[in-house]
This record gives sequence, structure tokens and C-alpha cells, in this order.
Amino acid sequence: MFKGLGQLGDMAKMMKAAKDMQERMAALQEELSTIIVVGESGAGLVQASATAKGELTGLSIDPSILVASEKEVVEDLILAAIKEAQHKAKLREIEEQKKLLQELGLPADMPLPT
Repeated sequence: MFKGLGQLGDMAKMMKAAKDMQERMAALQEELSTIIVVGESGAGLVQASATAKGELTGLSIDPSILVASEKEVVEDLILAAIKEAQHKAKLREIEEQKKLLQELGLPADMPLPT
């Protein structure tokens, strides 16, 4: 299509590749909003769910630990579950980005704009 244009053809090819990558990254960001990860603490007594983008979507607390005298313990368990969910979300986001880079034929450790 761009035969004979030399560097202009290469530039057009690079621009198309950049546009494709931008579109795929936008689609990935939407997909990350639908992927749910779960963090838990206290052997599952507290569970926090979040999207792979790190947005907290739910919290489940086993009623057996809701004792007034254990308030601080419950608070710690809630925080731990949320932190684990956020950590899992970040790991999942990185995993999905690496898959996308590999599909595009790029190095999986290539830094991406955030």
C-alpha cells in the first residue's frame, strides 16, 4: 500500500501499530473493571472483593467475630482483607497487561503508561 514511500510507509505502519495498542489498552482497562479478585483474612472470616483495577466492591464479615470486645481485631482483619484484595488486583492487572504485550509481539516487561 505504501510501497515506494520508504520511511513514510514505515511511519504509517508504526502509527497504525500505536493506534492498535492504544485501542487494546482501552479495552483491557474496561475488562479490568469486570474482573473480581477476593482478599481474605482471619482464615476467611473477613473477605474483601475488588475489581482488578483495585476498586473495592464488597466486604463480607462472618457474624461470629462481631463482638464488641474484639473491635480492634475485627478492624485489623478488615484492613488486612482489603489490602490483600488490592494486592491481588494489582497483580492481576500486571498479568493481564503482560498477556496483552505478548499478544502484540512486544516484550512482556515493557513499561506501560499508567
